[in-house]
Amino acid sequence: MRKAERALLVMQRLQEHYPETPVPLDHSDAFTLLIAVLLSAQCTDKKVNEVTPALFAAGPTPSAMAALSEATILGHIRQLGLARTKARHVKRLAELLLERHGGEVPPGFAELEALPGVGHKTASVVMAQAFGVPAFPVDTHIHRLAQRWGLSNGLTVEQTERDLKRLFPREAWNRLHLQIIFYGREFCTARGCDGTVCPLCRELYPSRRRPLVHRKA
Repeated sequence: MRKAERALLVMQRLQEHYPETPVPLDHSDAFTLLIAVLLSAQCTDKKVNEVTPALFAAGPTPSAMAALSEATILGHIRQLGLARTKARHVKRLAELLLERHGGEVPPGFAELEALPGVGHKTASVVMAQAFGVPAFPVDTHIHRLAQRWGLSNGLTVEQTERDLKRLFPREAWNRLHLQIIFYGREFCTARGCDGTVCPLCRELYPSRRRPLVHRKA
């Protein structure tokens, strides 16, 4: 099966599995989405969703968040990995939104990536989910599945992002980003599938066979 054929099959099967693609991080606007995505680095969405209600109640806007002390922010997010660094980034980010952007989240990649704690993936998520701009945020999970499904052989997430953007239509990028995440969590986990187990892997590569495991009687 050629790469373009694999891409079409992936897109069809993911649409069948996940016709709706709700954003997994709880948020109410572009600002709370930006903070939630920043906090999700090296954390599960579930864990982030557990701590953000209290944080957003205390700092629902850039001005309110900037008014909080770093220690107060840390107190709300202490359960998360890299909590001290994230608390510092959240406070300074809120301050910079006030200083540079009139208290609004800027709808541009360069402006977002200039904020503390905001890399290209985080900016891509915000552009896609808050502003509807076509983007294809690639994290380590999407990177792994793209390689497993033969859609990219890129050594970096940046190369995988470029490969996926070439393979899939622009209007599908935002949806596919979430669909791949959902499928990976449910069917094609790092330990639960080695490229021969889940339904999509079996359909993409029907000739693959799992090695026989000989058990002692």
